[in-house]
Amino acid sequence: MPTPPPLSTLPALNPDELQHADRMQQYLRQRLAASGGWMSFADFMEIALYTPGLGYYSAGATKLGPAGDFTTAPETSELFGRCVAVQVQQILTELPGARGEVLEIGAGSGRLARAVLEELALRDALPERYSILEVSADLRARQRDCVATLPLDLARRVEWLDVLPERPVRGVLLANEVLDALPCERFAWRDDAVWELGVAVGSDGGLVEAERPAGAALERAVRTIVAELPHGLPQNYRSELCLRLRPWLGALAHCLESGVMLLFDYGLPRAQFYLPERSDGTLACHFRHRAHGDALRHPGLQDITAWVDFTAVAEAASAAELEVAGFSTQAALLLALGIEARVAAAPDGPARLRRAGEARRLLLPGEMGEAFKAIALTRDFETTLSGFTLQDLRASL
Repeated sequence: MPTPPPLSTLPALNPDELQHADRMQQYLRQRLAASGGWMSFADFMEIALYTPGLGYYSAGATKLGPAGDFTTAPETSELFGRCVAVQVQQILTELPGARGEVLEIGAGSGRLARAVLEELALRDALPERYSILEVSADLRARQRDCVATLPLDLARRVEWLDVLPERPVRGVLLANEVLDALPCERFAWRDDAVWELGVAVGSDGGLVEAERPAGAALERAVRTIVAELPHGLPQNYRSELCLRLRPWLGALAHCLESGVMLLFDYGLPRAQFYLPERSDGTLACHFRHRAHGDALRHPGLQDITAWVDFTAVAEAASAAELEVAGFSTQAALLLALGIEARVAAAPDGPARLRRAGEARRLLLPGEMGEAFKAIALTRDFETTLSGFTLQDLRASL
């Protein structure tokens, strides 16, 4: 991971942001008082990201793109969504019976949905419906605006859900950069003991990090990881662990009758995630395209994420009776799905240069190509997935 910049380089808050920050701080202090003066980092992260009207994903600030705090692959280029659509087409085509559907979890600005639908329309492979499950009212509004730019017959296929569908889904579940935003626990390993890192109120009334002995579930999970790692963990090691991953993935699996989950995110297999040199974990916060490591700095105004332990994803999939059918870097997936041909097909001149620049950001190791991974989880789907034919990293899980 890159070294975060000094916090002094972060932009100053404007008056509206200062008022928002003050309301969030008051709310957090109230919640801390009600919980005895301490809360787990996972609870803090959930409050900071998802509290209605105050949390980062529930308030109205721009989050994605040049005017926001970070950029995702669909925001970088429609090349990402067009290539993903090629994989979606194969899955929908190979499903027995009638044409299936697509369910996207956390659709960002809606650009992935738009690109996928446009490409599937060109290929005469449209799903019966394209559903979006979105918890952020602000992002849902942006998604509606984005989808409204589609031809009417495509836009009509899109529906928004408040909860996972009760009816079983046959088709494709998509989730781009959702796993990293699941509230995670933070822990410290010291003197053969597990400590849970949380949040308390300091002597000056501000939020501070505080620790206590880990509860049974967290201690058991950390000790299991330590026992599995060939190098163990060094003293004073701090990192993250997402206990909410298994129930989250289990709920998704419960609504998948047959088909494929395609999950995209930045992360590593466990043996690399918990390397000794990664001694302060993978936590990252994003504020106006600056990355830093202080989650307590601007709660409610900044994104808070942690890298994904893809071994934990594979374990959760197995527990939910899903098969890991593919695991690769984003670069390998996009190359297998024809991104180079799309760049070559662009007209000579500025259009091709622009496409080539977008492709480099999606593919290069120093950009998104290696840090971001794709994993495919299947149920009652036996066909080899075309996007995972260039690279098979499943053995690393």
